[in-house]
Amino acid sequence: MDKGLYVHVPFCLKKCNYCDFNSFKLNHEDKESYIESIITEIKLYSKKFDKDYFSTVFIGGGTPSILESEELRLLIDSIHSNFNITESAEISIEANPGTLTKEKLNTLYSLGVNRLSMGLQSSNQKHLKFLGRIHSYEEFKENFEIARKVGFENINVDLMFSLPNQTFDEWKQTLEDVVDLKPDHISAYSLIIEEGTVFGSLYDEGRLELLDEELDLKMYYYTRDYLKENGYNQYEISNYAKDKKKCRHNILYWKCGQYLGLGPGSHSYLNEERFSNYKDIKTYCEKLRNFKLPIANVEKLDKQDMIEEKIFMGLRMNEGINLEKFNQEFEVDFMKIYKNEVESLKSKGLIKIINSRLSLTNKGIDISNKVFIEFLKK
Repeated sequence: MDKGLYVHVPFCLKKCNYCDFNSFKLNHEDKESYIESIITEIKLYSKKFDKDYFSTVFIGGGTPSILESEELRLLIDSIHSNFNITESAEISIEANPGTLTKEKLNTLYSLGVNRLSMGLQSSNQKHLKFLGRIHSYEEFKENFEIARKVGFENINVDLMFSLPNQTFDEWKQTLEDVVDLKPDHISAYSLIIEEGTVFGSLYDEGRLELLDEELDLKMYYYTRDYLKENGYNQYEISNYAKDKKKCRHNILYWKCGQYLGLGPGSHSYLNEERFSNYKDIKTYCEKLRNFKLPIANVEKLDKQDMIEEKIFMGLRMNEGINLEKFNQEFEVDFMKIYKNEVESLKSKGLIKIINSRLSLTNKGIDISNKVFIEFLKK
C-alpha cells in the first residue's frame, strides 16, 4: 500500500497566539541550516524507501510559504529525485497570506504542487489581530485569486470559530465571505486553548474569557448546515469538501495508514512503530550534520494500541469504521470485545451501526472525545 510523506517547515514570521505547533520565529541562519539538514534527511531515507511509493506529500509547518522560491524548488526537487512519488499523488503545501507572492505560486505550480492549504481563520480584521495573524482578509483574498489564475484547482481554506468575543453573526459573515470565493475544501475548527501558547497564559491568568458551550455548538451546527447547502460535504468532524476534493493525506492519517515524517518534531508511523524527530532545530541540524537520523523517540505499538487508535481515528470520519474489515485486520470480533460499550452508546443515541459500519451520530459528534474514551481499554 502507498505511503504518505510529511515534510515540516518550522518557521513563521510571527507565532500566532493560539499556536502550539513546533514552530519558531524566522532566523535566516537557522533557515540555511534547516535547508541543508532537511535535504540530508531526505537523502538518508531515500535508500530505505527505494522500493516504496508515496501517494500523498504534505509540506506543513510553521509556514512553508515563508521559504524563498529557490528554497522551495530545492526542497521539492529533492523530494522528487529521492522518493518514488506516484503520478497521481496529492502534493499539498500550507501557505499563509503575507508570505505568498505570484512568483512563489508559479514556482509551486511548476513543481507539481497541486493542492494549497491557505490559513485565513477569519475575514474579520479585529479577530485576525486578536489571533496574532500577520495578514488582512484583503491580502488573503488577493493571494487566493492569484492562486486560481496561476492554475490551482484544489485550494483549502482554514477557519476558526468560537473565538473570544466573536458573535454568531461575525462567524456567519466569515463563512459567507469564504464560500463566495468558492474554495474546494474548508477546514473549520473550534478554538482550543493549548498550554504554552499566548492564549494559554492569558486563560491561566483569568484574562481570556471563552465563549459558552451553547454558542460554540450553535456555530458548529450552522457551519455544517450552511456548508452542506453550498456543496461542501462533511467527511470528518472539522473538514468539508466539494466532490472529489477530500484531503487524501489527512484521510491516510485517519485510516491509520503508514507515513514518513521529515523535519524538526515531525512524527512517523511505519511497521507498527511510531517515532518522532527532535523538536529543537539546533539538535535536529546537529544530528544531520553528522549524517545521523534525528530520531528522538520510538514507540512500538502492541495490538491493543493499534485497535484503539483505529477506533479513535476512524470515528473522526463520517463514514466511520467498517467492522468487517476491522475484524479481518485484527483477527478479533469487535462486537464481542465492545458489546457493553456499543449497547450503552447506542442507547444514548451517540453511535449507529448501518451495514456493518460503525459511526457517530450528530449527537455523538458533539461530544466525540467522550465517545472515544469509552473504547479505551488500557
